[in-house]
Amino acid sequence: MPWARLSGSPQVDVAIDMGNPFLNLTLDGFLKIGTVAATRSAAEDTYHIIRKRNISSHDFEKTLKKMCKEGVYWGTIAGVYVGMEYGVERIRGTRDWKNAMIGGAVTGALVSAASNNKKDKIAIDAITGAAIATTAEFINYLT
Repeated sequence: MPWARLSGSPQVDVAIDMGNPFLNLTLDGFLKIGTVAATRSAAEDTYHIIRKRNISSHDFEKTLKKMCKEGVYWGTIAGVYVGMEYGVERIRGTRDWKNAMIGGAVTGALVSAASNNKKDKIAIDAITGAAIATTAEFINYLT
């Protein structure tokens, strides 16, 4: 179940229960990575505004739109990946690096196909997704 704690004077815990572990994990991945992507976009645009030494309402609006776009894009990819990995785990009945590999491959292929890429590019993106997910899983085992 996705949850977060907001710090400040009054302590607030936020929990979202979708009623299904698959949906809970997918939403959790979406929210966490979407937030990271939006924050990264804000930091990048803040740097450019500071270098320019000028801020306008147009810059603020452009930054806000970019934050939303990046947050939704990367959040969706993370949600698809987490959901795929969980689904593969449920189907295979075991939790290991192969789930990450299959989830990464399917996610890479889906994202590439949704971007109207050709079949060679879709295959390359599937291999890349599998490689990144498997590597991340192996690094996770080391720590």
